[in-house]
Amino acid sequence: MKKTQLLFFGILCLVFLTTNDLMAQYGYGSPYGSRYGRQQSIVPNAGPTPSQKEETPPTAEEIVDEQMPAISEELDLDPFEQAVVRTSLLSSVQQKIELQILQLEPLKMKEEFEKIDARLDEELKAGLPEEKYNAFVELQKNRFKAKKKKKKRKKD
Repeated sequence: MKKTQLLFFGILCLVFLTTNDLMAQYGYGSPYGSRYGRQQSIVPNAGPTPSQKEETPPTAEEIVDEQMPAISEELDLDPFEQAVVRTSLLSSVQQKIELQILQLEPLKMKEEFEKIDARLDEELKAGLPEEKYNAFVELQKNRFKAKKKKKKRKKD
């Protein structure tokens, strides 16, 4: 009798001692997470990180400054022509941003955008030579993306 009690006690101790190791191998014994419930960090949440902060939308100057190198390179503008294009684009982009802030009805917004584009065309037509104006219109259709010049490869 004493041997069976000792054997039973030994098996019971062995089960208690190996339970933690077995649970560690099998995901804490539950397919739904920890057996101790949700574990919370002791460190408090510090708030949003810089990457989580809302980014401010770009200003009209930033937008135009981003587009101007491609426009100048593609159209081969001299400094006067660059100033004309930059001023015209800056005013039209600023007006479009202001319209977007107002959040008008879609039809009214489209009508106002068309008016702004017409004014831009008139200003550029008056300030640029005909061939550069036509090249600008073509570039505008391609959304101010400069054409990439492809190198010709020799066929062997």
